[in-house]
Amino acid sequence: MNQITQHTIQVGELATGQALTIPVFTVGEQGDGPHVYIQANMHGAEVQGNAVIYALLEKLKSVPLAGSITLVPYANPIGCNQKSGEFTLGRFDPITGENWNRLYHDHSHLIAEFVTHFKDEPEETIRREFKKRLIEQTQALIGGPQHRLKTGKRIALHLQHLAHQADFVLDLHTGPVSSKHLYCPEYAQESAKHFDIPHTLLIPNEFDGAMDEACFCPWWQLSDAFAAQGRELSTLVEAFTVELGSQEHIDLKEAEHDANSILSYLTHKEVVLGGGYQPRSITRYACYLKDYVAVYAPMGGMVDYHASLGSHVKAGDSLATMLRLDKYSEGEALQPVPFAQDGIAILHFASASVNQGTELYKLFTNYFEL
Repeated sequence: MNQITQHTIQVGELATGQALTIPVFTVGEQGDGPHVYIQANMHGAEVQGNAVIYALLEKLKSVPLAGSITLVPYANPIGCNQKSGEFTLGRFDPITGENWNRLYHDHSHLIAEFVTHFKDEPEETIRREFKKRLIEQTQALIGGPQHRLKTGKRIALHLQHLAHQADFVLDLHTGPVSSKHLYCPEYAQESAKHFDIPHTLLIPNEFDGAMDEACFCPWWQLSDAFAAQGRELSTLVEAFTVELGSQEHIDLKEAEHDANSILSYLTHKEVVLGGGYQPRSITRYACYLKDYVAVYAPMGGMVDYHASLGSHVKAGDSLATMLRLDKYSEGEALQPVPFAQDGIAILHFASASVNQGTELYKLFTNYFEL
């Protein structure tokens, strides 16, 4: 049986002086083996990841491990508790309006100096020392002048400090109404085949503030910098955003399948050494982030979404129908919303009531089998 330990870390304070804390679970011993970091619920309504972490903890009690795994549910305690009536909000900081998942720190400034000092060192030394720098630099930001840290930045830095200790990072999210899909760095697309996820978005080496980018971009940039010096160095860390379906919903039975999918990936990475976790034989499709297309409401109205999630649509197909009763007398109460390309419907807006310009759907285009 693996030992599971639990502690809490403080990520902020409320106006009343109460501490904002989050639980942190660790399975296995952090020794010489690979280390994994998994977090969930950075956005308040995206709760399925908590069910998946529960399922993982149950399975990891008895799964042989080569390394250790840190799991953080309820990663953003403010977002988790940000309610309006029956709905959970929690995607944006209510004070600043910033997306909670766009506040991680960019460490690209470390790379040039590091390559100069370590250009001839063995790969294991590079891995150890660069990871040490990322951890120390993040800790320095946390411990710096407190008046310089916004609420969201402080939470993000505490999570990033944990994530930089890992070799493999999974950030569990959901969409509004969504199929399962994976955000995967372009260099790691072979690894995407070991998740039981049918749709993969391949993302470039560009930092936009998200957790996965904060973890893989420094290592990818490091590999590129060594390549510019004439030395080939593999990208030593992988990080993914795992989209588990739709928000405001947990499904404990489906969480079992999601946990098996993650354990399949960790088996591939030789973190999990037993249990028979293997990827299912499914057709997987991918597209590059530049080909992930949003369709916005051409008018305000009530929406009947009829392109089912994961379905393949043909150019000219209607994704939805807009209901405009104010135009009933003109014979224009129903307005189709066509799509001009072949695509795969991945997610759509959660409400049937939309303003003009609301993001209705997002679709893969120029997709291919992975």
